[in-house]
Amino acid sequence: EFYDENLETYPARRFVGDTVRFWIEEYHIDGIRFDAARQIANYDFMHWIVEEAKKTASMKPFYTIAEHIPETTSITNADGPMDGCWHDSFYHVVLEHICGDTFDLERLKDVIDCKRQGFMGAVNVVNYLTNHDHNHLLVDLGDRNIFDEEAFKRIKLGAAILMTAIGVPLIWMGEEFGEYKPKTPESAKIDWTLLGHDLNRSLFEYYKGLVNLRKNNHALYTENLDFFHENPEAKVLAYSRWNDEGSRVVVVTNFSENFLGGYQVPNFPETGTWHEWTGDYDVEVGDDGITIDIGAYEAKVFVWQ
Repeated sequence: EFYDENLETYPARRFVGDTVRFWIEEYHIDGIRFDAARQIANYDFMHWIVEEAKKTASMKPFYTIAEHIPETTSITNADGPMDGCWHDSFYHVVLEHICGDTFDLERLKDVIDCKRQGFMGAVNVVNYLTNHDHNHLLVDLGDRNIFDEEAFKRIKLGAAILMTAIGVPLIWMGEEFGEYKPKTPESAKIDWTLLGHDLNRSLFEYYKGLVNLRKNNHALYTENLDFFHENPEAKVLAYSRWNDEGSRVVVVTNFSENFLGGYQVPNFPETGTWHEWTGDYDVEVGDDGITIDIGAYEAKVFVWQ
């Protein structure tokens, strides 16, 4: 905030502005994350630097993200300076649930639908299962003696929620194919050889399928979300995403250790033919809903045909 009266400028602001403009003009970046926004604690500066960035980007869309932990609606809503905010509660809540530490439907619903936390729209939160400040999921699961196929199964459940929740998904490098090294300040190159292992390759293909769905099904672009089935005893939660053009996606999640055979999910949004995305098969939904087999710590993703 130091103002140089002789030069009639804020030198620190000018330096940061020059740096951001350089990256946009020379490297053509289309977004930037501002680290430690809570510690910066200066919305006036943030408004200014975002305005400078978007002015430099000109007609090109430019997305600004605040790493404000814990997240706050004030930094994105109405007069907030940023487009999006890191959704740290999403990370904590989903991690606790795929690890089996707890089951709290209301907290799950809060992070899957950020509007329940007061955020206005789909671009206002950046969701993640982990990032460079945390360990990879395989490390956290391993700390709880959850390994191998059981661990990869639970990571897939988390990925399905990440890719279908309201918000912008973030994937930390290597997480999409099961990077396992603990967090370190030292150099930690991605182990590409992992893709030669069946479990890692399966997770990678699972992510590819969900990313493809996310990119091409515009129901996932909206703020529309309805939790239409909740079963606290069985630890099952189902929700629907849709848009006004007729695209629909339904996600059914099982957070229990039990295989649920012949499980009835009532109140499905539409009757008729749906396609289960992760298993690549069609199912028929009747007036009484759908009957499915769903494994322990598994998600089914149904797409309206």
